[in-house]
Amino acid sequence: MNVLLFGATGMVGQGALRECLLDPGVRRVLTVGRRATGQRSEKLRELVVPAVTDLSAVEPELSGFDACLFCLGVSSAGMSEERYTTLTYDLTFAVAQTLVRRNPGMTFLYVSGMGTDSSEQGRTMWARVKGRTENALLHLPFKAAYMFRPAIILPLHGIRSSTRWTRILYTVTRPLYPIFRTLFPNYVTTTEQLGRALLTVAREGFPKPILEPPDIRGVGGVEAPG
Repeated sequence: MNVLLFGATGMVGQGALRECLLDPGVRRVLTVGRRATGQRSEKLRELVVPAVTDLSAVEPELSGFDACLFCLGVSSAGMSEERYTTLTYDLTFAVAQTLVRRNPGMTFLYVSGMGTDSSEQGRTMWARVKGRTENALLHLPFKAAYMFRPAIILPLHGIRSSTRWTRILYTVTRPLYPIFRTLFPNYVTTTEQLGRALLTVAREGFPKPILEPPDIRGVGGVEAPG
């Protein structure tokens, strides 16, 4: 399987990239983003672009892929709905339109979030925008498209968020991880489980297009020791 990965320098994307590089069923991985990941592997190639919103210069290199793991996202904190829509809906849909033109047989997997509003009518801004994004992706003529809605994501294997305030939050709450797992077992996943779930669904599909936290945990399995 040839995998295209967006958002590889973010926390979720780092986890997805790690699992891609470890998975013997993944032949090659192409990451696309504004920064290099710093990872080295014979099956990894990286495209560093000035802006993901304009892929015209590299579009010919985006063909020949079986799956896209779209892990690119931003926090809505402090943003207007217009700005958040630009960075979430507009960007994601533009990339997806390019990819479906280049790879009609591709499976597209989008990392969204628990609480996303499929009706697009709710009171929470980010949930409406995410819902609109999911709905638009599900209507594109990919071979298949799946929306992943994780809740609490715990970083493993030295993975860290690229956002300063998120890093601080995870550092402060790390002692509470065992409590989270005990109190909310169905709603806590790890970067390893999420990455493995993305690859499993890309290969094997899933009975429904939207995966909630218990679905992700079920598909992602248990973490490897260490």
